Amino acid sequence: MGVRRAVELALDALNKYDHPIYTYGPLIHNPQVLDLLEERGISVINDIPENGSGTILIRTHGVPPATKEKLKTAGFNVVDTTCPRVIKVQTIIDKHARQGYASIIIGDKEHPEVIGLLGFSHGKGVVAGTIKDLNALEHFSKAIIVAQTTQNKLFFEDVKKWAAQNFPHYKIFDTICDSAENRQAEIRQLANMVDAVVVVGGHNSGNTRRLANIVKLAGKPVFHIESESELDAVALSKARRIGLTAGASTPNWIIKRVYNTLETLSVSKVKNLRTILFNIQRPLLLTNIYVAIGSGCLCYAASNLQGITHFFSTILIAMFYILTMHVINNLTGSQADRYNDPDRAAFYKTYKTSLSILAITGGVMYLITAYTLGIIPFLIILAMSIMGLSYNLRWVPKPLSLGKYFRIRDIPGSKTVLIAIAWGIITSVFPIITVLGEIHLTTVLAFLWTTSLVFVRTAFSDILDMQGDRIVGKETIPILVGEAKTMRILKYTLIFIIALFFTASVFQLISSLGFFLLICPVLMLTVLIIHERGYMLPGIRLEFLIESHFVLSGFLTYLWSAF
Repeated sequence: MGVRRAVELALDALNKYDHPIYTYGPLIHNPQVLDLLEERGISVINDIPENGSGTILIRTHGVPPATKEKLKTAGFNVVDTTCPRVIKVQTIIDKHARQGYASIIIGDKEHPEVIGLLGFSHGKGVVAGTIKDLNALEHFSKAIIVAQTTQNKLFFEDVKKWAAQNFPHYKIFDTICDSAENRQAEIRQLANMVDAVVVVGGHNSGNTRRLANIVKLAGKPVFHIESESELDAVALSKARRIGLTAGASTPNWIIKRVYNTLETLSVSKVKNLRTILFNIQRPLLLTNIYVAIGSGCLCYAASNLQGITHFFSTILIAMFYILTMHVINNLTGSQADRYNDPDRAAFYKTYKTSLSILAITGGVMYLITAYTLGIIPFLIILAMSIMGLSYNLRWVPKPLSLGKYFRIRDIPGSKTVLIAIAWGIITSVFPIITVLGEIHLTTVLAFLWTTSLVFVRTAFSDILDMQGDRIVGKETIPILVGEAKTMRILKYTLIFIIALFFTASVFQLISSLGFFLLICPVLMLTVLIIHERGYMLPGIRLEFLIESHFVLSGFLTYLWSAF
């Protein structure tokens, strides 16, 4: 939580505070994040100049109060990103120091968090990293014992026993962060379940090194890496089951890269059905062909729901339209994929020409097909194409713009809503207008069904991609309202469409196909809950599973129409 908060505050500072922007010391112990901040114009200073300007961010580990005052005196606008759990320890030390207590800090005396904590002890603080260090300390009449927030839990238990035996009058505060504490407990359990463990995090990160040491003590091979490029494929190929964990300062997008690489390694070791399926899933997702197939299946289901029998042309149009728009948007707006989906970013960079040809071919195909259906269908598709193509393009010249809104994509939350509406129109409304030229109640219900499924699928993807989107400045719905609230919105949306379709089917407002199609939102809701509880991790399999709900709708419709 503290690391995520600090990085978000740093990225938000680019648009909120006076430039130049600095961090006093490295914001967190992760070189990839520090490189990223440097790219965005946030540099590190380690010494306080006599005269400063702009904004300076206090690192997550905190600093002594005197340092903070010096930064203000130098002329900086100071933004404190100290982890709230570190602030809690600072407060405990400061309060007791004012009452005459000495502060014994269990931690690494060279660690910036410990240096910052000492600054709150009013000259009455000491640091101990081992029991030997504790035995060497003078005897205090009044003292408190606190821990560096990322300290080893088992060692702190030994410290408690030492204090109980030797100085029972010392007050002990268990200040180890519950996140770090939980991760240490989990890694002990994980090490007993696997053949090897990969620990992702900065080589100079104390809490990450502690995780690696816990694995070593469990007698299992451990690979402490900073990025996926350091993975030892040969050594890991000997492990049947691999555990993955990360230090507190490791961002999600780096963990995701490592996970995706391990996922690829795991299926490349043996040639079986699982390998074959993975090797089919990956290119289908990367090229957006599977997404296009899903849109065709949704169109087929929505057409049958509305009683349309001539749907072949509209299904082709839906498939080619969705394929074209997704490929073009990936080609023109793929900056976030560098963090969210590095495989896709590399794929689009390598095959840029081939994918451009695919998009152009798809565009020509759906426009020609629409033209054969009449001038009205052609104009509708043409208008939708212009809107789709303009999503990433600058509409307003910079001198004439108000604020930061130059393109449609700059409107907060627009991506998720517009994608859902576009899918709803192309799969539900367009077929009925083409065939009958009018809209019925079943059309509204079909539109709500397809739009809801696509909205949930797209917003769920935004939740998984929050860190990368924030890095490049995207304002998606999860970034605007928060991950937890967005997840609630998605679950309520699915519950609403389940209730609506069940009611409409019971009262025969739609055909019995409605009962069959209920399976799609029910299964999608199940997947969200399973993921939320930590049983399904982001990756190729989860993405393929989410997209498969659209394909399932076509399969269910085929069964209904056949039997």
